[in-house]
Amino acid sequence: MISKEQFEKELVLIISNAVREDVGDGDYTSLSCIPADAQGKAKLLVKDEGIIAGVAFAKQVFWQIDKDLEVTTFINDGEKVKYGDVVFHVSGKSQSILMAERLVLNAMQRMSAIATKTAFFADLLKGTKTKVLDTRKTTPGIRALEKWAVKIGGGENHRFALYDMVMIKDNHIDFAGGTTAAIVKTKKYLADNNLDIKIIVEARSLAEIKEILTNKGVYRILIDNFNYEDTRKAVALIGDTCLTESSGGINEKTIRKYADCGVDFISSGALTHSVYNLDLSLKAF
Repeated sequence: MISKEQFEKELVLIISNAVREDVGDGDYTSLSCIPADAQGKAKLLVKDEGIIAGVAFAKQVFWQIDKDLEVTTFINDGEKVKYGDVVFHVSGKSQSILMAERLVLNAMQRMSAIATKTAFFADLLKGTKTKVLDTRKTTPGIRALEKWAVKIGGGENHRFALYDMVMIKDNHIDFAGGTTAAIVKTKKYLADNNLDIKIIVEARSLAEIKEILTNKGVYRILIDNFNYEDTRKAVALIGDTCLTESSGGINEKTIRKYADCGVDFISSGALTHSVYNLDLSLKAF
């Protein structure tokens, strides 16, 4: 995974790009009708139910736009919220609050939706050893926010991007000339370039799992699109050799059954690509 420093840089870039996109040369509505020295106060109001996420990010947005804005927090990231709850107050220059409003809401609504769905999935796994993982099926440009939301909701992050973990999937295997060829070439490349990166290999059949196991140095085997019976067989075959992960169309109706097969992880793209924003608003008072 990426370092804390890299993650913080991603957040700064996200905010800077969002402000560039939304504000451009200036918020002319606010500039034209709100005095530059006018002071205001607003509250983040919840109009839905779920898990709140993005409070810490909202503070970064406010302070990157105007370091003098003050935020008083009443509900923290990861806590359950219901209709009518007030998450925080923000006070300071009215123009600054208005400039930050849409970015804060867009981010928090999506992050809260992701955290809520992740918490639902994680709750379905209680009592098992299995943890739910996100994927790279994220919104371009805001992956850091969406993966942060998964963590807030009680899930785990898969690799952040193509550069922090090797994941040999079906197309890599086919283009490389087979499973063993792909693994051998990967290990040589990593060694030649002095890269200490974990290797995950996708298996499409029990036969491919057996072949993967003839190669050392694999961190995790991705048991992709297996049924329950074959998943249990795969877990038995792998044993303690490496970690296991199930994936492929797993939803709230099937996730527990796959967990009961004994896998260490279940990855779900739906955590980030199929959510409905939590209803939030920023109201002056």
